[in-house]
Amino acid sequence: MPILQRMLLRIEYDGTPFVGWQSQENGNSIQHELEVAAAKLTTQATAIQGAGRTDAGVHAIGQAAHLDVPSNYTTHSVMMGLNSYLETSPISILSAEKVNAEFNARFDAIERRYLYRIFTRNVRPSLNKFRVWHITKQLDIEAMRSAARHLVGTHDFTSFRASQCQAKSPIRTMQSIEIEKVGYEIHIKAIARSFLHNQMRNITGSLVEVGKGRWQSEKIKEIREAKDRQAAGPAAPPHGLYLTDVIYPDKASPTSS
Repeated sequence: MPILQRMLLRIEYDGTPFVGWQSQENGNSIQHELEVAAAKLTTQATAIQGAGRTDAGVHAIGQAAHLDVPSNYTTHSVMMGLNSYLETSPISILSAEKVNAEFNARFDAIERRYLYRIFTRNVRPSLNKFRVWHITKQLDIEAMRSAARHLVGTHDFTSFRASQCQAKSPIRTMQSIEIEKVGYEIHIKAIARSFLHNQMRNITGSLVEVGKGRWQSEKIKEIREAKDRQAAGPAAPPHGLYLTDVIYPDKASPTSS
């Protein structure tokens, strides 16, 4: 049995053709594609643990995951080897680094960052068709910012999680929600240690209701306090959402270069 070295991967992917991150029987997943590539690289079945289970259609520019490889493999050979086996998939390994054997990409994460892109041009996007939520109506960003303030801090987010969410507790701490205009786009950026199933999409859908003028900013506080998914707005489509980064404490840093 070869001595194994745990490595942390940083991953970028287009979620459009996948059923989501997690391996499932009803279609191809990002995790499955990565494990097939890893098995070819290591010549044995190799499990990959992701930091977050993104849904079908959700993208990532900073997903994180760990896997174990033979100790004589270099970080460069792991990154380039996996990419060579992923050449026909919209998945790229951006980096690989050595970490401690006890490191866990999911449970050691102290912060996750998401971006939601809303495209507000009258004419529909062609190049970004499956990468933004197209809304022709101009949105009131200041009203959306005011509404978002009611979601920052530690709260019960029952109103903003999917009915099938399996988390034991709906309590989450939202460190920040920032909303900015970038050309034709509105970017909603959120940071938390962890998110509930569909939390970001449900929050975005409700903030857009405010931006359209259908709800006042205070409505978001009422929805939060209702602790009822039916009180919130519709979920924003998955293709506008991106997992942009996963942060780890210094103790999770590589043991060596």
